[in-house]
Amino acid sequence: MSSASRKARTLRVAALRTAYREELAEGTGVFFSPRAHSCPWCGSARLGGYLHTTDLFQHKPGVFTLDRCHDCGHLFQNPRLNERGLAFYYRDFYDGLGEERLGGVFGGRTASYRSRARSVRPHLPGAAEWLDVGTGHGHFCESARAVLPAVAFDGLDRSDGAELAERAGRVRRGRRGSFPDLAERLPGSYDVVSMFHYLEHCAAPQRELEAARAVLRPGGLLVIDVPDPGSRFARWLGRWWLPWLQPQHLHLAPAANLRRRLAESGFTVLAEEHTEAHDPVDLLAAVWVALDAVAPREDLPWLSSPPGAWRRALRSAVFLAGVPLLVAATVLDRLAVGPLAGRLRLANAYRLIARREADDGARTPPA
Repeated sequence: MSSASRKARTLRVAALRTAYREELAEGTGVFFSPRAHSCPWCGSARLGGYLHTTDLFQHKPGVFTLDRCHDCGHLFQNPRLNERGLAFYYRDFYDGLGEERLGGVFGGRTASYRSRARSVRPHLPGAAEWLDVGTGHGHFCESARAVLPAVAFDGLDRSDGAELAERAGRVRRGRRGSFPDLAERLPGSYDVVSMFHYLEHCAAPQRELEAARAVLRPGGLLVIDVPDPGSRFARWLGRWWLPWLQPQHLHLAPAANLRRRLAESGFTVLAEEHTEAHDPVDLLAAVWVALDAVAPREDLPWLSSPPGAWRRALRSAVFLAGVPLLVAATVLDRLAVGPLAGRLRLANAYRLIARREADDGARTPPA
């Protein structure tokens, strides 16, 4: 980062500090809904605490708990963030202060995006209209066109990212708003709906699946990528496992649960993929998050005051000392874990490709 960029960021942080201080004056309790006493997936009351953690990414104040259902295995944030809480913890992550940094990360994942498109290609006979839900700035759609040139991609996002993606030419049309609301207005409008690492962010996943069924034409495809809470890394790395992503991830459904729910919602699962959905970053991310946790904070507007020069120097020293660990973790992720992730049950995500059946229940022949 250039000196001019650092100065501009310092001024932005200072300008935001007062507003954050006022919002935090009531404490973090106002950001949560009442605690749930039954599983939101199956209704069981047999719940147990699974993980307690803090915000390891933005370092905003608050403590977050994931509960596990002893009957179906579903994991969910409990108590869950309310709308005010979601707005608070998302602010300056994907937009604002975090937009430039996250934009660079998402923009550099072309190979991963094309791999997603190749997974769908065998089930897609030709030209199609595709809606990417939770599209961000539309980078997946832009990359997927190279694999699926006959597909017209639209993007939907709650932020202004989808509109920015349309202006940048990454999507045919960028739609802003909630998916259930869009599905009510445009029933039967698409041949494919994708939800790449979107469903785990949703307060009511079943509503999103119903919206997908509504917006798809009979025989259309639903593609879902979500974190896999059954990954061995989830147990081995504990709170340092990147896909916990607290406080943003509200629900983490085991693959068997999501398969059953899709069948109940009028879909037939055509493929389940683990190795193909895996992103080889678990060890690297764990080391980075751990270093970031022990290093003094960078200047952030939700902190009471900016760090001094010695704290900035100490932060730089911690990350410099951690470079060998970061390099070793990267090598292990890509060369040792990546090729065997599915076989060793280390995959951090899974992908389901499902077909929407006709409303009368008749099975649509496979493409």
